[in-house]
Amino acid sequence: MPEISMGAGAGGFNWLPIHVAEKSGLLKRRGLSLTIKRLGAVDKATAAVKAGDVQIAITPPEGAIRDFAAGGDLRIVGGNMNCLPMTLVANARFKRIEDLRGAKLGTSSMTEGTAIYTMEMLAKHGLRYPGDYEFVVAGVHPARWKALQEGSIDAAVQPMPLSFVALDAGYSNLGEVGDYIPEIVFTALLVNRGWAKENRDTLVALLATLIEATRMIYGAAHDALLVDIMMELGQTDRSYATRAIAELRRREAFARDLEIPKAALAKSLELMHKAKLADDTVVALGPSALDESFRTEALKAAGH
Repeated sequence: MPEISMGAGAGGFNWLPIHVAEKSGLLKRRGLSLTIKRLGAVDKATAAVKAGDVQIAITPPEGAIRDFAAGGDLRIVGGNMNCLPMTLVANARFKRIEDLRGAKLGTSSMTEGTAIYTMEMLAKHGLRYPGDYEFVVAGVHPARWKALQEGSIDAAVQPMPLSFVALDAGYSNLGEVGDYIPEIVFTALLVNRGWAKENRDTLVALLATLIEATRMIYGAAHDALLVDIMMELGQTDRSYATRAIAELRRREAFARDLEIPKAALAKSLELMHKAKLADDTVVALGPSALDESFRTEALKAAGH
C-alpha cells in the first residue's frame, strides 16, 4: 500500500476532503495510506515539498509559483479552494478597517496567503503596507486566534468556524475577504515534479480519491460524517461545525473536481505582484506552474 506524506500549515477546515477520504474508506479502497505532517506555517509546507520531506502539500500556491518561475521543480497539480471563506476579525475597539491605521495585523506568512489578502483588503480603504500598519507573523489560524485573545495582535483574517466563534465572543467583523477577492487560488495541491513523475499512478489515484471525497461534501447524506470531522478540524462544537459546513457548501468553497479556474490563478498572480512578491517575469511564467495532466487522468478514474 503506497504511503504518502502530506504537508500542511495547520491542516484546518480546507483539509475536509482529506479526512472525508480517510474516514469514508475511499483511500483504503484505492490502496492508499496517508501521513499528515502539520508544520505550523504555510510556507513551511511548501518548503517541505521542495526538500522532499513530504510528497505533497495542500497550501497556498505562491511559493510554488515563485519556485517554478526560478526554474525549480515545484508544480501545482490541483485546486482545493478557489475562494476565501474568511473574515477580518478585530478587537472590539476597531469598528472600521480605517481604524486599523497603526495596528498590528496577524498573519501566517509574509510571502504566502493571509498577508497578501489582508494587504488587498486594507488597500481598498486607503491603508498601505508598509507604513500604515504592521504585520506580526503569529502563525496559522488557531495561533492567530490565541494572539488576538491575548492582545499581541489587533486583527487577523480568520477562517470559519473560528471566525464564528470570535464574532459571537464580541470581536468586530471588519469584512468578508471574499467580498474583496471573490475568486483566487486560496489553497492548492503542490508536488515536486520528480516525485510526481516517478509515482504517477499513486498521484493520479490520490487525486481521483480527493475528487470523490470533495463531491461527498456537497451531499447532505454525509452530514453526520462531515460535522464530526469539522468539529475536530475547527476545534469547535457541533453547532459551529454544522454552520461551517452549510456555509462552505453555500459558497461552493471546495473545488469539486480539483479545478483551478484561469481567473483564480490570474488573481493570485495579480496580488502577488501588488505585494511585490512577484515581478513581471513571475507573473508571465506563473500559469505554467499548473500541470493539469495528473488531474485529467484522475477525472477519468473518478468517473467524470
